[in-house]
Amino acid sequence: MTDTADTPVIEIHDLHKAYGSLEVLKGVDLTAHRGHVVSLIGSSGSGKSTLLRCCNLLEESQQGEIRFEGEAVRWKGQGMARHPADKAQVTRMRTNLSMVFQQFNLWSHMTILQNVMEAPVTVMKRDPKEVEAKAREYLAKVGIVDKCDAWPAQLSGGQQQRAAIARALCMEPRALLFDEPTSALDPELEQEVVKVIKALADEGRTMILVTHDMKLAADVSDHVIFLHQGKIEEEGPPESLFGAPKSERLRGFLSSTGKLD
Repeated sequence: MTDTADTPVIEIHDLHKAYGSLEVLKGVDLTAHRGHVVSLIGSSGSGKSTLLRCCNLLEESQQGEIRFEGEAVRWKGQGMARHPADKAQVTRMRTNLSMVFQQFNLWSHMTILQNVMEAPVTVMKRDPKEVEAKAREYLAKVGIVDKCDAWPAQLSGGQQQRAAIARALCMEPRALLFDEPTSALDPELEQEVVKVIKALADEGRTMILVTHDMKLAADVSDHVIFLHQGKIEEEGPPESLFGAPKSERLRGFLSSTGKLD
């Protein structure tokens, strides 16, 4: 694994993904440099979440290259029969790419502290006492350390999503992947989570963010990718995409979201 400061954390080239005859990604490139935030925007069905899930191999692609810190995913088979060739490699990469889902996916039978500790202790075999100290630190970072002993059902949606972010952080990953982290929340609870994401961006964490919140994408991103029907229609720094969009499709999309006057 190449691990130099200028090696991208995630690099995707010419990625194709289909579900049977439905082609969802049609040759997509993505690069996430260390300390950068890349936002994926676009209409529902444009391929944003699928691309994010391909990043950490939750979805298998049929063509294209995926690299993590310079190391290429090894494949066997071709087309619809293509699968990762090395399970240990997949596990190692996944533990370094923590995902925060739209639905919080907390275990209802565990306390918030137990939820945050579970993967580092069980999957990564880290020392429980060290993990507990880290878990409390990350719960404090997201503003809910007082909820350590609560059950998920006792928390608001915003608090549950912040617990999910603390759980992702406790893996101490190289990058965080957010899949519509605020779309299941009421507007006032959404702002709690937006505040945490902005703070993480300010810390210089590497993040890929699928979001419907154009203001968030504009505020935190170093690079924005606008996907349309499985292809990149336009990409660049947020000031150019939101301030001076070139494509008619992007202008129409931003108008529909209220981001373009």
